[in-house]
Amino acid sequence: QVQLVESGGGLVQPGGSLRLSCAASGVILSGNPMGWYRQAPGKQREWVATITSGGNTNYVDSGKGRFTASRDNAKNTGYLQMNSLKPEDTAVYYCRVIEFWGRGTQVTVSS
Repeated sequence: QVQLVESGGGLVQPGGSLRLSCAASGVILSGNPMGWYRQAPGKQREWVATITSGGNTNYVDSGKGRFTASRDNAKNTGYLQMNSLKPEDTAVYYCRVIEFWGRGTQVTVSS
């Protein structure tokens, strides 16, 4: 049974940072690409970042230079480091591996 559990969200001021985690069980992260997505209130879920099985990364344009996806194979956990956060980054953030999704973690950027 595959399980993905996100954590690390919270309330942060504009310009602040958060590191989201996605702990996986039932699937080996190093053998699969992991995607990060977000869904803001009233909006469709959008892709944010991907880290491939080879460790290559891609980011949504609004996240380039601010977001960094990474993975700890020993912990079977993926991460999304988010810096210089903006109010428009406010959303529920999800991780995805193959067709499996976590339940999300809320990120709120507000002063």
